[in-house]
Amino acid sequence: MFVRIPYRLHIWLLNIGIVTLIVYLALPFRFASHYDYIDGAHIEEALLPQVTLNVSLQEVFECTYTDIIANNRFVYSSAHYHENVQHEEEIRPGGEFMPEHCQARYSTAIIVPYRQREKQLHAFLTYMHNYLRQQLIHYRIFLVEQYDQKPFNRAMLFNIGAKVAAEYGFPCLILHDVDLMPLNSAQMYACVEKPRHMCSALDHWRFHLPYQGLFGGVVSITTLQFKQINGMSNLYHGWGGEDDDLYVRIMAEAIGICRFEPEYSAYTMLKHKPEHRNENRVALLRAAKMRQHMDGLSSLVYKEVERRMHSLFTHILVET
Repeated sequence: MFVRIPYRLHIWLLNIGIVTLIVYLALPFRFASHYDYIDGAHIEEALLPQVTLNVSLQEVFECTYTDIIANNRFVYSSAHYHENVQHEEEIRPGGEFMPEHCQARYSTAIIVPYRQREKQLHAFLTYMHNYLRQQLIHYRIFLVEQYDQKPFNRAMLFNIGAKVAAEYGFPCLILHDVDLMPLNSAQMYACVEKPRHMCSALDHWRFHLPYQGLFGGVVSITTLQFKQINGMSNLYHGWGGEDDDLYVRIMAEAIGICRFEPEYSAYTMLKHKPEHRNENRVALLRAAKMRQHMDGLSSLVYKEVERRMHSLFTHILVET
C-alpha cells in the first residue's frame, strides 16, 4: 500500500539530507575503510626502543611517552605551529633535536625527497620542528634534493637519504613527502616491528584507505629492514609506481606492514601541481619482485654535489 508522506515532512527530510550532504563534503568522517591496526592503548608497547650512540651515552633518566600518546589531540590548527619555529636554538645544525632533560627512547631519521617546492618546504620545516619536539624523540631531518633536470626520481632520493642516515647511525627511517603533515599530536615518529604506513587516514582520500596495499606518503621502516629489502627501486623516473614496488618488496621478504588506528594516522596534503607521470610504471611494477635483489641500494649510483648542515635540515644535493 502506497503511503503518502506529508508535504512538510517531505521538505524536512529533504533539508536534513541536504545538510547531511554538505557536512559530509565539508568535514568528511575521519575514519578509514576497514583494516587491521594497532589501537592507541597498545602503541607505546609496539614502538621499538632504538637510539644512536650519542643518545645512549646521555647520563639522564629516560623520557616517558605514556601521556604523550594518551593525550592525542588535534594540533594542526594551532597558529604557533605554523608561524615560525619556536625556540629554534634547541635545534642543532643539520636539523637535529635531542631532548636534554631526559634520554630519548627513539632515534629517527626523517628523509624528505625534494625539488623546487620552496613554499611547501618552508611550511613543512616550520610545522614539523614544532610538532616533533613535543614528542621528546631524537630526530634529524635529511633533505635530499635532486639537482639535475631529469624526471624526478623520488625512490632513488629515498635510497640516498637512507644511505646517509645509516652513516649517522640512525636505526629508524621515516620516508616522508614534503607535502604531508600529521594532524594529531601522538602520531609517534618512531619505528615498530613491521614497516608502518603512517598516513592511512589522509584528507586527500577523505580519510579513507583506498586499497589495502597502499603504502606511501609517510612510511616508517627500520634501517635493517630497508637494507633487507634492498631499499627502493631506482628505475621509477617520474610520478607513480614506486610505493607499490616498495610494498611488493616488503611482502616478498615476508616482513608485512602495519598501521595505527585512524585517529593517530590523520594527515593533510598541501596543494601542489601534479608531477610528470612515469609512463613505464605498470611494466616496472609487474617485474618488481624479479628485480628486487638487483635494483635498489645494491645498484645505487649518484653524484653527491654538496652536503650542508642547514640550521633546520641536513641538505644533500645530488645528481641522479
